[in-house]
Amino acid sequence: MAKKLLIVESPAKAGTIKKYLGKDYEVTASMGHIIDLPKSQLGVDVENNFEPKYITIRGKGELLTKLKKTAKASDKVYLATDPDREGEAISWHLARALGIPEDSACRVTFNEITQNAVKTSIKEPRKIDMDLVNAQQARRVLDRVVGYKISPILWEKVKRGLSAGRVQSVATRMICDREDEIENFNPKEYWTVEALLKHGKKEFCAKYYGENGKETEISTKEDAERIKNDITALTVKSVKIGETAKNPPPPFTTSTLQQDASRKLGFATFKTMQTAQTLYEGINIGGRYGSLGLITYMRTDSLRISNEAQKEAIVYLTSNFGKEYVKPRQYKTGKNAQDAHEAIRPTSINIEPDAIRDKLTNDQYKLYKLIWERFAASQMAAALYETQNAVLESGTHTFRANGSKILFKGFMKVYTEGSDEAQDKDKALPEIKAGEIAEILKIDALQHFTKPPARYTEAALVHALEENGIGRPSTYAPTITTIVSRGYVRRVKKQLVPTELGRITTDIMKNHFEDIVDIEFTADMEKKLDEVEDGRISWIKVLSEFYPEFESNLENAKKEIEKIKIKDEESDVVCDKCGRKMVYKIGKFGKFLACPGYPECKNTMSIRTEAGVKCPKCGGEILVKKTRKGKNYYGCENNPKCDFMVWDKPLKKEVCPDCGGILLERKGKNAKVYCINEKCGYQRKPERKSAK
Repeated sequence: MAKKLLIVESPAKAGTIKKYLGKDYEVTASMGHIIDLPKSQLGVDVENNFEPKYITIRGKGELLTKLKKTAKASDKVYLATDPDREGEAISWHLARALGIPEDSACRVTFNEITQNAVKTSIKEPRKIDMDLVNAQQARRVLDRVVGYKISPILWEKVKRGLSAGRVQSVATRMICDREDEIENFNPKEYWTVEALLKHGKKEFCAKYYGENGKETEISTKEDAERIKNDITALTVKSVKIGETAKNPPPPFTTSTLQQDASRKLGFATFKTMQTAQTLYEGINIGGRYGSLGLITYMRTDSLRISNEAQKEAIVYLTSNFGKEYVKPRQYKTGKNAQDAHEAIRPTSINIEPDAIRDKLTNDQYKLYKLIWERFAASQMAAALYETQNAVLESGTHTFRANGSKILFKGFMKVYTEGSDEAQDKDKALPEIKAGEIAEILKIDALQHFTKPPARYTEAALVHALEENGIGRPSTYAPTITTIVSRGYVRRVKKQLVPTELGRITTDIMKNHFEDIVDIEFTADMEKKLDEVEDGRISWIKVLSEFYPEFESNLENAKKEIEKIKIKDEESDVVCDKCGRKMVYKIGKFGKFLACPGYPECKNTMSIRTEAGVKCPKCGGEILVKKTRKGKNYYGCENNPKCDFMVWDKPLKKEVCPDCGGILLERKGKNAKVYCINEKCGYQRKPERKSAK
């Protein structure tokens, strides 16, 4: 038995760290929380200072027993759960369960999982930070009280299975409010006049500015046509040439990573965090590096980077791009941000994305490349543009033409944001001078209408939540996942659209629990939770100030909310037991079909999604199915009579070129396309989609 025990949260992390520490250490995983509030009851004694009633999570008893046994046989126990509030609370629960004294220096944290970081951190253990623990307890208890007290009212008055939450209800309200703005928007007509001009061999566009030197709005077609007909020639009055610099964006925080991954990679917030977790916990990339975490901790709102990482970046960038491209920078973190961790960056800039592409899944490669490029750009020189502004006149009418061309790419040699990509193209004006006449190719009078605000995408919602101080970096992804899975919001072409259920629930919350869905109130509560973390206020005081009015609102809501009947969405599937048309319901594992004749008819069905391929055993349709944990697999529609089942996706537009059998596509590190017929043996590498 090893003399020292190190407990982390995940097996992947345990495997990576074990290789660094050697035979004197046993490294094992707690698999996240081992002790928590019970699911079956409130688990909070509101009459006794909101005392939490913690229990061992169901299914974790055997693991806890094993940890106790290993800890007892070890000379020293280190708790190295994640370096945040949640991780601190897990360590606190473990310390109490394992009998570790409160004043013991048992807590180890590292911002990155590299050999140097792990070995350095384990030499400097500290006591468990009770301010961090209490901040987590405050958040956990507050969210539990809000959720478990309001949800039963929604079950009774609207429908079973609904839930309310301190952050999710505000997010749903924001989406509903935006939809109201869109529906109530009255478009206004306006016109523009644009001239397509030519000077030498180059065409360029000039837009109407105004009359008699003053900017003029054009509101009618008649005015636009009058201006258009007045223009007979356009003379260049003046040309101003200037220079402007565009600085690089800072390295990623959790929020900006989620936003950029959504915009550039099409990743949902949950997918971004899940993929980032694997990059943080460790991957075996072989060579001199072996197993290591490729990025720093991915739950952070800090922009700070370590001096060591910056020095390494300067050496790398100077060597690969030249010193004129290098500009060391430290970025200022916002006043409400937690600065415990660095920004998200590669653990070593020397590990280039393309050099390890074959060691990563496609998603890991795309996300690592995005993080690597953003960090590299953050330490590079500004991009320089030449700007050109021309004023052209025809009588009393003024037109303006603007152009720009890039003089020095700077950080854009490595990384471009969405807006940068357009600027990178040559939009320079021709070399025109004052007094010259531009050739008019055509003049257009164009009608426009003002547009309503856009619906939230996941990226836009994350930005709005962060901007308004709602939630924390770790809450954005689960919040969006919850409001979609509960049926309050649906995704339509990457936009978040409220459902009837979401709007009804939001109206109830606005009318009876105004504070819970009030943006300012929620942001203020976040500040108080931060004060708990800083040791400036007691977590019990925060709850005590919140609860009395909340309890009063609960009692009023029970009396005042009337029963609301929501009609279920009807499907085309006929119940095979009673002949009624089945309706869509939302349960623990997502959407399913149920007979509307309940309780007389209790028939339910899973939603049928065909894979587009026939079963090789019986000729039936192969269906896309899900395990209880939500993982996809592919099985025959005639189950249980036919036992055909595969984990890898059948290709519906391609058959094996050798034997005509079904081709399956495996994703991940061992990605391949292969024939289902083992005797055939055909296989090839899948076609890679280039990362944008």
